[in-house]
Amino acid sequence: MNAKKLKLSDLVSYHEDSIVSRMIINRECGNVTLFSFDKNQGLSEHTAPYDVLLYVFEGKAEVRISEEKVVLNEGEAVVIPANEPHEVHALEKFKMMLVMIR
Repeated sequence: MNAKKLKLSDLVSYHEDSIVSRMIINRECGNVTLFSFDKNQGLSEHTAPYDVLLYVFEGKAEVRISEEKVVLNEGEAVVIPANEPHEVHALEKFKMMLVMIR
């Protein structure tokens, strides 16, 4: 095993009017993906077949799960249950880590 120290904020960068993603772990049992969102960018409503942990490590975002809205600041997270409709909106530039376990 070759352990490698990572600084998450350096692994994904902001781009004007864009969302950037970078998968850092992709295994049959699950994956970990980093995202950066420019202000006012977002992911439209969708579902995932597995539970998802969404962790904001920079900035501020609004996450809507079914009919409930949750505002997440840096250092906060939310668990999105499998098959629940959800969407993400950048209230300001933000970066998040999404962990999905199958």
